[in-house]
Amino acid sequence: MTSTLADARWPLRERGLLKLLTFNLQVGIQTSAYHHYLTRSWQHLLPHPRRLKRLDMMSEVLGRFDIVGLQEVDGGSFRSGRVNQVEYLAHRAGFPHHYQQLNRNLGQLAQHSNGLLSRLPPSRVEEHSLPGTLPGRGAIHARFGEGPDALHLFVAHLALSHRGRVRQLDYLSEIIAPLRHVVVMGDLNCTPDQLHAHSRFRDSLPLHPVRPPLSYPSWQPRRALDHILLSDSLEAHRVEVLEHLFSDHLPVAIDVTLPEACHATLAKR
Repeated sequence: MTSTLADARWPLRERGLLKLLTFNLQVGIQTSAYHHYLTRSWQHLLPHPRRLKRLDMMSEVLGRFDIVGLQEVDGGSFRSGRVNQVEYLAHRAGFPHHYQQLNRNLGQLAQHSNGLLSRLPPSRVEEHSLPGTLPGRGAIHARFGEGPDALHLFVAHLALSHRGRVRQLDYLSEIIAPLRHVVVMGDLNCTPDQLHAHSRFRDSLPLHPVRPPLSYPSWQPRRALDHILLSDSLEAHRVEVLEHLFSDHLPVAIDVTLPEACHATLAKR
């Protein structure tokens, strides 16, 4: 875990309310039509002069939240102009804590990563390399507070293949099952119905009351692939999808009220 600024007071701590956001930012590529996957594919390998400007505009939105989970961020390779995008967004948006998980290391060419931005200091952060038919998928597990009423937050990016996702959901189910207060957020590359069909994951983390809005593709959303899933102990408010921020995915946001015991252990920090 790296801190970019001095620890800031968590502004919503007294009400036990957390503002959460998940966003697959597609390395800062602007995608607003299917043909852009072809015509702008070079930006996955080469730098673009407007990428930093896009990150600046993203940071203005991310700064409204308490905890942000990021997928498809670059850790500072040639294609991003040697900019660690997790670190850059944390600094620009004023997050005192950030964490980058490198999932697929292509050296100087690309550093495929997940990211976590937080105003609340985690007591522990763990990385998980998820199983699958191809390597390169991962999850960040951040714990906030101590003891059985700690808040456990996972940022994950799951596989495109059904077989790979099943194995990854099995893996996450084993970790989540004994925990009490849990958030799973990220690009899970599957619909709510597909998640419900996975009995082990459904039983370890009930998928209600949050049914995510349509988030993909960003220019004409037809599928709900980006999720913020809560354990029964957490209460959801105002689930929404935000406006297009360049990526092929839309950001998904939610306000969450913590139970009193969970709020109390976080407030001790």
